[in-house]
Amino acid sequence: MRRIARAPWEVLKRTFGWLVLFEARNKLLLAPSAVRLRRFEAAETARLAAVLGRPPAALVATVIATHRRPDALREAVRSALAQTVADHVVIVVDDGAGLPELAADPRLFAVSLARNTATAGVVRNVGIRLTRSRYVAFLDDDNLWEPDHLAQALAVLEPAGGPDAVYTALRRVLPDGREHDVLSVPFDRRRAAHEAFLDTNAFVARRTPALHFSRLRRTPEVLPREDWELVRRYARRHAVRHLPRPTVRYLVNPESFYTAWDGPPPPG
Repeated sequence: MRRIARAPWEVLKRTFGWLVLFEARNKLLLAPSAVRLRRFEAAETARLAAVLGRPPAALVATVIATHRRPDALREAVRSALAQTVADHVVIVVDDGAGLPELAADPRLFAVSLARNTATAGVVRNVGIRLTRSRYVAFLDDDNLWEPDHLAQALAVLEPAGGPDAVYTALRRVLPDGREHDVLSVPFDRRRAAHEAFLDTNAFVARRTPALHFSRLRRTPEVLPREDWELVRRYARRHAVRHLPRPTVRYLVNPESFYTAWDGPPPPG
C-alpha cells in the first residue's frame, strides 16, 4: 500500500524534477513572508542609496552578503579586491548585525540593513539594486576567489555573441583545509531540475530584470537554495555557460547553508 501511495510522487519527480517540486511548495508556503520582505528590501535600498549618495558603478560589481563573520568577511573582501579586473567595485551588505572594520579602498562600499532578515536573497538583492554595473558577481563571506575569477568570466561574457552569464568550477574544501572535490558540471537546465549543482559564488551575470534572488526565508531544511532558484530562473531567457576552471574556493561549512549536492531529501 505504501509503495502505491509513493508512486505518484515518484512519477512527478521524474517528470518535473524534485527540486522544481520542492520550490513550488516553498513558494506556496512562504509567499506571505516574501511579500513583506520585498517591501523591506525596497525601503532599505532607498535608505541606503541615500547614505551612499552616488551609486557604485563599474563594469562588474561584486556583492558580498555577510552576517557575524568578521574575520572570514575580511578575507572574502581581500579576495574580491585582489581581482585582476580593474573596473570593479565591491559592495558588502550586512544583514543587520553591524559591520567590522574593513580595508580602506575606494572600490569598497559597505552598508548594514536596519534589521536582521535571515534571508540571504534579500541581502543580496539590496546589493544588486545599489550598484549600476553591467555585470554582477556574488561571493559569500566564508568563500574565496582565485585572483583571475572575474577575468576568466568576463573573457567569456564580453565577446560579441557570448552568453549572458557564466559560472566556473568550485573547489570545495573542508573546514580543516583539505580539498573535498572539484564540482564542474556543464549547464543543462533540465538536469538542474534534478541536481543541485548551481551556486552563485561561481556565477557572473549580465544585469537584467531577471537578476534578483528569491525573497523566501530559507532555513537549512528548506530546499533548494536560493542560488539554484536564481540561476535556473535566469536561464529561462538568458544563455548560461559553464567554464570548467576552478576559480572559487568554497568552504563546505557545517554551520552554514551549503548546498546539498548529494541528492534529494526524502519526500514528506
